[in-house]
Amino acid sequence: MLSREGGCGLGRSGLVGLPGGGRQALLGTGLRPDVPLCTCSVRRDHRPGYSDDARGKGKAAGPGRVCTEPWAQSPSARALTPQTAETDAIRFLVGTQSLKYDNQIHIIDFDDENNIINKNVLLHQVGEIWHISASPADKGVLATCYNKPSDSKVLTCAAVWRMPKELEPGSHESPDDSSSPAHTLELLCHLDDTAHGSVACVVWEPTGDGRRVISLADSHILLWDLQESSSQAVLAGSASLEGKGQLKFTSGRWSPHHTCTQVATANDTTIRGWDTRSMSQIYCIENAHGQLVRDLDFNPNKQYYLASCGDDCKVKFWDTRNVTEPVKTLEEHSHWVWSVRYNHSHDQLVLTGSSDSRVILSNMVSISSEPFGHLVDDDDLSDQEERRPEEKSQEPPQDSVIATYEEHEDSVYAVDWSSADPWLFASLSYDGRLVINRVPRALKYHILL
Repeated sequence: MLSREGGCGLGRSGLVGLPGGGRQALLGTGLRPDVPLCTCSVRRDHRPGYSDDARGKGKAAGPGRVCTEPWAQSPSARALTPQTAETDAIRFLVGTQSLKYDNQIHIIDFDDENNIINKNVLLHQVGEIWHISASPADKGVLATCYNKPSDSKVLTCAAVWRMPKELEPGSHESPDDSSSPAHTLELLCHLDDTAHGSVACVVWEPTGDGRRVISLADSHILLWDLQESSSQAVLAGSASLEGKGQLKFTSGRWSPHHTCTQVATANDTTIRGWDTRSMSQIYCIENAHGQLVRDLDFNPNKQYYLASCGDDCKVKFWDTRNVTEPVKTLEEHSHWVWSVRYNHSHDQLVLTGSSDSRVILSNMVSISSEPFGHLVDDDDLSDQEERRPEEKSQEPPQDSVIATYEEHEDSVYAVDWSSADPWLFASLSYDGRLVINRVPRALKYHILL
């Protein structure tokens, strides 16, 4: 690691260890986005469920050194989501996976101006958290998929919860208040229908009042209407995969386009599109990847564009109007790619996380909504021949890897952008380490100016 003395730079990062151990917070500013330069140790109350407020006054680290303190073994984690409805505070939710202890949801708030990380903990006693998603309309509502023993097997169930009012933004408790009661989630409703099997994920309708969700259970796609303040879930529609063998969904994503009537799903090596009005299939990309498809995401600014990643170490970009071959393919990772995310505002910025322990930020400008540095649509691109000679000579910037982040030491299972700050993102590895990073400042200004 390189030694730097605080001050201005292109990258800023923060690391958070999750409950029980390896708890460190690294807040830094430096010229290399992959090197955390300012560090601080984070303590917490070991009693599960108590407020965990980590306030980092970063101090400069020497070459190759960070400030850490020994703790018990940290539980595993793979579930990460921004608090989608929160557009003012930088807030992420992280779910743990532990067989020995009660599982928890960590609420991570990052104060970018003061380099402070605030943490609060919610008990999730029903089981290991495999997937977490937040309501786009209500800051206090979230959904989890969790393991639950049933007879001689384990099912993955889904439920909708509400977090306590006192844990909403701006209401952090004092870390010294040891008399505070343990925080628990309020169960609003189950999204279980045991006849359909284990739930892989729950996906919220991107816009609207947060009353419609999709759950993917084995080979079934289920559309739910949440009624009476999300306290009751009514099955509004369903569809099933048809074919030989035991077909199972692995992931899904709800498109923000087409008045939110389309959902994309992945099973094995295939990607399918569904119309939520008729629950019928509208497109199918067979053999989209050479191995299992792990994750999907829709371009927020180009209505037909979809990104996918999988166990073939590739990230692919598709135009759903012509699915015979991908528009673009990335092969930057050396192991399974678990997560892919478009930036919500600037769709040329694409995040990926992999079992090679790396997070890669790519600039996919050639297939973005701003390939010439300004917003264009498909009609603009089709009229290139009619442009003036001086305009035709302007070639779009080339696609490239912006930065590779290597703070993680274990498989990176999730990456996501902040819903409040378009230049800030988080990544989560299986050893329970959450890393918060920022898009390099030079690229930010290049995009804005």
